[in-house]
Amino acid sequence: MLVIMKNDATENQVQAVIQQIEALGFRGVPIPGALRTAVCIVGNQGYVDDSQLLSLDGVKEALRVTKPYKLVSRETHPQQSIFTIGGVTIGGKTPVVMAGPCAIENEEQALTIARLVKKEGAQIYRGGAYKPRTSPYSFQGLGEDGLKILARVREATGMLIVTEATDFDNIELVEQYADIIQIGARNMQNYALLKRAGHTNKPILLKRGLAATIEELLMSAEYIMSEGNNRVILCERGIRTFADTTRNTLDISAIPSIREVSHLPVIIDPSHAAGRREYVIPLSRAAIAVGADGLIVEVHNDPPHSISDGKQSLYPEQFATLMKEIKGMSPKS
Repeated sequence: MLVIMKNDATENQVQAVIQQIEALGFRGVPIPGALRTAVCIVGNQGYVDDSQLLSLDGVKEALRVTKPYKLVSRETHPQQSIFTIGGVTIGGKTPVVMAGPCAIENEEQALTIARLVKKEGAQIYRGGAYKPRTSPYSFQGLGEDGLKILARVREATGMLIVTEATDFDNIELVEQYADIIQIGARNMQNYALLKRAGHTNKPILLKRGLAATIEELLMSAEYIMSEGNNRVILCERGIRTFADTTRNTLDISAIPSIREVSHLPVIIDPSHAAGRREYVIPLSRAAIAVGADGLIVEVHNDPPHSISDGKQSLYPEQFATLMKEIKGMSPKS
């Protein structure tokens, strides 16, 4: 249920509504809007008697929310969410580009790639310090040493940093270094981690699971938002299907599908979807053409010698081509 406040409702009246919701055994989450504030009731599993709420000062009406996800839904937040992080806007008219290596290998590699992608227009640097891998014998990342290198990249280039927290134990450390915390596909339904992410003051980049439905992705975002963190960016990175010509199958339809029912920004990871660098540019064009809010792309200065995912990493000159081809093609601009 959504309790809509009047235009002139005071902060005290909003708090009175929240207190009444808590007295009913639920939790009230305020959602400020351009004209008025709404309070979303979370924690209820069925019907809520709205009579006591409607009698409170400052309350205009109470609306039933039909979607299982409430805070994520356009029913509770009709306007598109736009986040500004360190001067970079996500969810606006211009798609944001996050680029960098799959894994941080050393400081020289990280800085070289950062300067290359920044020169071509990338606003956010991606790089893994912790790497959840299918094989326990594969490179698992440099850990905190990798995070320290990312911090030096930010200091040297001014770029924002997005990197992954892989479990409940390292998210606090990642929080100290990252500007945006990534929750990877394998952890999309790690509910303890999602709840912990809801308590950070950093934006969360949430990737769709390998075989997750759109609703399951949105419910995972709901876990984060229900704990108080409203800055969630969704990421479609390809799902597991019967097709084997690419690493995963990029669900282009996920972009308009998500935008229809949710106000959260949605970006595309064409690198993990394709698994082959020659497909990354056409998939990126397709994503921007149907309204994606941005891309997260793997780029390496020497892909054949990359420790992780070299096959899907763009060469610097390919990344330059990508940036030229997507420039100005967003249907939102």
